[in-house]
Amino acid sequence: MITITAIIRARSGQETALRDALLDVAAHVKAHEPETLGFHVSQGLEDPSVFTTYERFRDEAAKDTHNASEAVARFFAQGEALIDGDVVLHTCREVSTEG
Repeated sequence: MITITAIIRARSGQETALRDALLDVAAHVKAHEPETLGFHVSQGLEDPSVFTTYERFRDEAAKDTHNASEAVARFFAQGEALIDGDVVLHTCREVSTEG
């Protein structure tokens, strides 16, 4: 299993727009990416301008399909207007699914 954790900071005043853009990606994943096994979006409790996504992919091919999707392209096309700074990505191999 391949995972990606993304940490994204919204520009001041763009928190709702960034949340909506991330939820658009999540809806696309649910409708079109059966090999993406999870796409979770979270918003910071202490700092609501900070968002994280946690994405789980069956394999590298599923990750590549997701990253090449129209939804991801659309999200990053909006990025300059919505995102403050760089998106921090951590791509990993899952080693445990136990809580």
